[in-house]
Amino acid sequence: MDWRDIPSLAALRAFEAAARAGTFSEAARELNVTHAAVAQHVRAIEAQLGTSLLVRAGRGLALTDAGHRLAASLSDGFGMITSGVRAIAADVADRPVAITVTPSFAENWLMPRLAGFWATYPGLGLSINPDMDVADLRRDGFDMAIRYGMGDWPGLEAELLIEADYTVVAAPSLLQGRPAQTLADVQNLPWLFEVVHREARRWVTASGLDMACCQANEVATLSMLLSAVRAGGGVSVVSSALVADDIASGKLIAVMSERRDGLGYYIVHPPGTLSARAKTFKRWLLGQTA
Repeated sequence: MDWRDIPSLAALRAFEAAARAGTFSEAARELNVTHAAVAQHVRAIEAQLGTSLLVRAGRGLALTDAGHRLAASLSDGFGMITSGVRAIAADVADRPVAITVTPSFAENWLMPRLAGFWATYPGLGLSINPDMDVADLRRDGFDMAIRYGMGDWPGLEAELLIEADYTVVAAPSLLQGRPAQTLADVQNLPWLFEVVHREARRWVTASGLDMACCQANEVATLSMLLSAVRAGGGVSVVSSALVADDIASGKLIAVMSERRDGLGYYIVHPPGTLSARAKTFKRWLLGQTA
């Protein structure tokens, strides 16, 4: 279709409203524009088509034969557009809320809490995609993401869910009763780091851990790292949000921690696009940390 062959949609919409209403004033009120704007649109269509569409009839307007034909076609066309938009909106309203999140956050923070969500909102479906890659939310069809960082992702709205920190943790079986409150206290124990994300290694080095004097091993994912740490395989650095339950139950001991302003897990989504169901899930997420 070559859109240059037909009048603008704004003009066609103005004519269709005037044809239904019978006056420019009523059409202007419906479209929230001026009387003159509607009249100008109609005259522009008439000039482009080379025929009269609306003529004065008393205090109102009457359709010519050409006007009747165009008004009927526009009514059918705009009706189809409205039906199509409403159908898509209904599909969006009924489909599961699509979330992308890192596997470690999903496993250690989100999933243990979802039984409570489903008990409260049994009809609200969720589609959770655990992935290390950063998704393009619009292109990949996600309603929202939970991302780790400083909250400064261009073109996206970000709201802090959980403040993050660097927390040194170890299993009681590894510490064997020794007091551990500083890096020096665990300097000679084995350490575990994640291969991909190097922030933890840089932080402990900057905080005084001598990497040349300790045994350090690397694993591929944070989930693997946490599993090994819980089994007593080494000391590591993680966000306390991911091991809060382990620390509370005594499965892990927090040696020390340091918080960085702004660092955390954020709820992220394109601006102004959340569906009602996605807004419900976002409110629930924020309520988990209130």
